[in-house]
Amino acid sequence: MVELKRPPTNSRGFYVRMRFLHSNGKHNQRQAQDKSFFRKYYKWVLWLSLSFYFFSSYLLSQSPKQRLNPLHTTSFAGSGSTHSSRALFESSLSLSNSSSTRSQEPKIDQELRGLKIYVYELPPKYNSEWLSNERCRTHLFASEVAIHRALLTSDVRTLDPQEADFFFVPVYVSCNFSTTNGFPAIGHARSLLLSAVQLISSEHPFWNRSSGSDHVFVASHDYGACFHAMEDRAIADGVPEFLKKSIILQTFGVNYDHPCQDVEHVVIPPYIPPESLRRTLEASPENGGRDIWAFFRGKMEVHPKNISGRFYSKAVRSVIWHKYGGDRRFYLRRHRFAGYQSEIVRSIFCLCPLGWAPWSPRLVESVVLGCVPVVIADGIRLPFPDAVPWPEISLTVAERDAVRLGAILDRVAATNLSAIQRKIWSPEVRRALLFNDCVEYGDATWQVLRSLAKKLDRSHRRSRVYSQ
Repeated sequence: MVELKRPPTNSRGFYVRMRFLHSNGKHNQRQAQDKSFFRKYYKWVLWLSLSFYFFSSYLLSQSPKQRLNPLHTTSFAGSGSTHSSRALFESSLSLSNSSSTRSQEPKIDQELRGLKIYVYELPPKYNSEWLSNERCRTHLFASEVAIHRALLTSDVRTLDPQEADFFFVPVYVSCNFSTTNGFPAIGHARSLLLSAVQLISSEHPFWNRSSGSDHVFVASHDYGACFHAMEDRAIADGVPEFLKKSIILQTFGVNYDHPCQDVEHVVIPPYIPPESLRRTLEASPENGGRDIWAFFRGKMEVHPKNISGRFYSKAVRSVIWHKYGGDRRFYLRRHRFAGYQSEIVRSIFCLCPLGWAPWSPRLVESVVLGCVPVVIADGIRLPFPDAVPWPEISLTVAERDAVRLGAILDRVAATNLSAIQRKIWSPEVRRALLFNDCVEYGDATWQVLRSLAKKLDRSHRRSRVYSQ
């Protein structure tokens, strides 16, 4: 039998050491358990942390609309395909938010080069009185109203004419709608403009010191600065003598010599209300297919020689009607329909033949609604080529080839249609063709400002500073 000996009574330290070793053992055991736990789950913790980091970074890099409406680009190769989501459309028309505008400020300053514009305050008979007719704000010629309205709240506007590079003269000449046929009548345009020039030259010194070379006008009617709807009369009248040294913003433009562009000018797009385009998409099916192959609605005379011996559309529209009116692939309609944009959003190709003038509002509507514009107007010069790559997003067909239109569209559909459709959905492209209530970076009024910034050699203020 083994006798157990008690420790000596003076060995208190022995108990202390034993308790320390016991507690230290438990501590080491917990540490070992913790390490085992960490080794088991650290991969999951690391994965969750990285996922949260990248997801947060993505959210911070997106605008609020983009976070709510992710963009998707889709193809429109045929009637079974789907068009862009509403989110894409709304995002492309939503031109900027405060954060993106701040990030673009250096670029804006660089491109506009500190541009300053003084807007004359003219009596109401020159502009605001015409707005009693609501069509004045929404008609295809309404860019004269839209540009004026946007400039009034623009950062480039100056209230001090002494620091202005250019002077904007807000005269609405396309708001005089005929009660007979409902179209704008511009027989009063020259006299109204001359009256405005006489007024500003008598009350201010700025017109006389430059002979109007730093003054800007809008001529949004068919033949622009000639202020007539018929080409032969427009050519005969020419540009009014008192405007020949000024800058004209006009929808008319061709790439050959023409008396109606024998003046310093900027080609601008026709006016299409952005809200009408939004309504069109909202009313269309969310995943609606493009079931119309080639579309046109508008004036298509059976006998083109119908007005005073003149050939409307140079007979191009009549050729299309007679050649393809019975072709089921061509959706051709001669009568007006207020909701025709709902037909554009269903179409793959949208025909844009010339009318009295080469340009057409269909150019803007087609691009913004994702339909490939087929331009049939020889020599046309399209707006803002620096911002809109027209050769990449549209087709150009010679007027003499209108009779072969079906074969031409067949060839495009079999080759590069998808590439054209992808490029046409660029938000920057569609943005550049739309006028807004306030100037937004990249929109149509901003493109006008950028064009004017390239003409600063006409600025009296700049030339005076350089000469000192």
